[in-house]
Amino acid sequence: MYIKDYMSTNLITITPETSVVKASDLLKQHDINRLPVLENGQLVGLITKEVISKNSPSSATSLSAHEVNYLLEKTTAKDIMVKKVMTIGPDNMVEEAASIMRANNIGVLVVTEGSQLVGIITDKDIFKAFVDVSGYDTPGSSLVVELIGDRKGVIEEVGDALVETDVNLTHMIVYHHENNIRLVLHVSTTETDELEAAIKARGYEVKSVHEKTNE
Repeated sequence: MYIKDYMSTNLITITPETSVVKASDLLKQHDINRLPVLENGQLVGLITKEVISKNSPSSATSLSAHEVNYLLEKTTAKDIMVKKVMTIGPDNMVEEAASIMRANNIGVLVVTEGSQLVGIITDKDIFKAFVDVSGYDTPGSSLVVELIGDRKGVIEEVGDALVETDVNLTHMIVYHHENNIRLVLHVSTTETDELEAAIKARGYEVKSVHEKTNE
């Protein structure tokens, strides 16, 4: 899964001279959480709702509303923006983006190609990618299959079971759980009894079956 397939590309950007009031208005107007800051076409920072909130007077301030608005109008993006923005390339994998976000406890990466801003990928985009690759939103059934231990030819054996029962596989995830191999097979039918029997005949345990219908 490439980042370019899940990143947002219709970006609203601001300049370092944009006031915090204007930035806040843009976030609300477009229902977004982040604004890349560009100077002469180059990425120089990032403004987020959280950054604005941290740099705004609290509700306990003795300042009047007029004074608060005046201060925010005078404060610009360059005064409060995040300057060390983590970036990633559009041809990198979504899995890498997820790993970087988790390691750095952040929810967004700016996507650049060379020095050019081309998009943004967020934790919500990664959630979507996971749902897509699992096939969860696709009508049919998801079978959670487990093999005790490890051995070669797992994919071939499962493929043989699918061919034997004439069932169409739409998505598959394979991973290790403790010392076992676990597969999540998403197939295009809700009639899975024969497939379950064929899989079990090959030494696998069908842990559960989850149906997904058009709703």
